[in-house]
Amino acid sequence: MIFQEYGTEHKETIILLHGGGLSWWNYRDAAEVLQDEYHVILPILDGHAGSDRSFTSIEENASEIIDFIDKNFGGSVLLIGGLSLGGQILLEMLSQRRDICTFALVESAAVIPSKLTNALIGPAFGSSYSLIRNRGFARLQFRSLHIKPELFEEYYRDTCQISKQDMIAFLKANTAYALKDSFCETAAEVHVYVGERETREILRSAEAICKMLPSVKLHRMKGLKHGEFSINYADKFVDALKRVVGGDV
Repeated sequence: MIFQEYGTEHKETIILLHGGGLSWWNYRDAAEVLQDEYHVILPILDGHAGSDRSFTSIEENASEIIDFIDKNFGGSVLLIGGLSLGGQILLEMLSQRRDICTFALVESAAVIPSKLTNALIGPAFGSSYSLIRNRGFARLQFRSLHIKPELFEEYYRDTCQISKQDMIAFLKANTAYALKDSFCETAAEVHVYVGERETREILRSAEAICKMLPSVKLHRMKGLKHGEFSINYADKFVDALKRVVGGDV
C-alpha cells in the first residue's frame, strides 16, 4: 500500500481513508490544513490509481493499514477517518484491533449487504467498463457523485487507471460488507457522519452502527449528499475533527 504524508514533524498521527473509485486527493484539502498540527497520512487503497497491488478485500486492506501502524506508530494512532469504502475499512480495523485509534470518524459507510446489487455489478461493469474513458460519460458519472467541479480532471485521470477487475472487486466488497460482532469491543470513541440527503441504505447503515454500539455518536448533516462533507467542505470537516479530538462534541 502507498501512503501520502503531510506534517511529518508532528507526533500525533491522523489517518484518512478515501472513498471507492477516488484516491488520496479525497482528503488533500483537509490534510493541507491539518498538517500544521498533526502528522496526516492518506493511504491509497489497493486497486486504486497509484496503488501498488490489486484489490482483494476490505479485510485485507484493514490488515495492511494495521500492520503499517504497528511498524511505524507502536500499534495505535490518534484518529482514523474514512469515507464510504474507506469508512468500511475503518470499521473493519476497529473490529480487528480494539485499540487501533483513540477516535474514529466514519462517514457514509454501508454495513447492510445488498445481494441484488452485488450480483448485478459484474454484468453491469462487464458491458459498460469501456465507457469510463469517454469524457462525456465520465462527466455524467462525476456529477452524480456531487464532487466539486475542480476535482474532475483528477477523478477522470484516476478512474481511467483502475482496472475492470479491481473496480468490480471493490464495488462487490462495498455492497457485501457487514459489521463484525467484534466491532462492539472497540475502545475508540466512534463518530458517524451521514448526510440527510443520502440513500436510504446509508441512513439505515448509520442507524445499524449505532444500534450495535450504543456509545457511537451520530451526526446528521443537513442538506448533504453522499461524500460531500469531507470532499467539498474540507473546512467544516477539519473543524468537526478538531472538535472530536478536543472533546467538544
